[in-house]
Amino acid sequence: MAHYLNAQQRAAIKLRSSHWIWRSELPTWCVMACVYGGWFGLVAAWQWLGALSATPLMILVTAWYMSLQHELIHGHPTRWARVNQLLGQLPLAIWYPYRLYRDSHLQHHRNEHLTLPDYDPETYYYSAQQWQRYPRLFPLLAAVRNTLAGRVLLGPLLDIIGTAKDALSKMRNGDRREQLMWLNHAVLLAGVFYWLHLHGISTLWYLLAVGYPGLSLTKIRSFYEHRAEEHPEARSALNEAGPFWRLLFMNLNYHLVHHDLPGLPWYGLREVYLADREKYQQRSEGFVVNGYGTLLKAHLFTPVEVNVHPFADPFRSDNDSITADVPLQPADGGSFLAAAESGDPFSVPASHTELA
Repeated sequence: MAHYLNAQQRAAIKLRSSHWIWRSELPTWCVMACVYGGWFGLVAAWQWLGALSATPLMILVTAWYMSLQHELIHGHPTRWARVNQLLGQLPLAIWYPYRLYRDSHLQHHRNEHLTLPDYDPETYYYSAQQWQRYPRLFPLLAAVRNTLAGRVLLGPLLDIIGTAKDALSKMRNGDRREQLMWLNHAVLLAGVFYWLHLHGISTLWYLLAVGYPGLSLTKIRSFYEHRAEEHPEARSALNEAGPFWRLLFMNLNYHLVHHDLPGLPWYGLREVYLADREKYQQRSEGFVVNGYGTLLKAHLFTPVEVNVHPFADPFRSDNDSITADVPLQPADGGSFLAAAESGDPFSVPASHTELA
């Protein structure tokens, strides 16, 4: 549900949304053209460019693709979830099926449950009961993961292991929906790897030198973009990042604005934030970061305090995830997409209600 600061902001956003650029979603279509054109262009030119030159560019493209998938999940650039899913289905970033990311992320957008271990599938916090059950060395692992270096280098591996473990468990238990999702992902992956092979690109190289670093790059954005606070609006960061990061992450650095107005297109987030900058900073209760360089200086090897959640229910601890960003076990409440649960992931329309 959308949260507007006031009636004036609501009217201003409505006026902006009537502009032809917003109605056409041209910026999102342009990003999509750049991402797909960049990926296929780099594959075609790989031998000419050489792996050492093409690989860093491909890492950027795959990270950008994950930002684009996020925008597709939130109902852009079309009003039809079916079309948006098709536009983001190709596993250029390798690791996760689109539907897994979609279901997990929509669950994450229940703002009243934001950061709570048993409700938010993207949280990095734990309940006290979970923390006590883990091995003695777990606090050390968590401390390493809570540094920026650890999140970038170790975080993707923990995500991949946890996701694989959960998927195998569900498939062994006969979860047909899970089986079909991963079968579809495997078929698409085979197509991607075959295309890479035709252009002389090793599958192992793409996995380790492109796919993994691309996922690592997205960990910079998600590093400490949420914190445990009493008021939900104070749990999401406002990171005043530079233009490179804003474009790569499609303005998700203005994370509180995104959580308040989850249907707002990415190219509107900065504009809306700057129009009411002081009010948003007050609303976040000072959760403002002066760019990703600030996090790099402060937390490259110094962990943020993201351990036991101070407001977690001590009597609930269903989710024993080691990490976040994809759920290792289903969060309470199930999927937002009831139609997808019944086997038709396309019958739920994208959310365009008042840009929310």
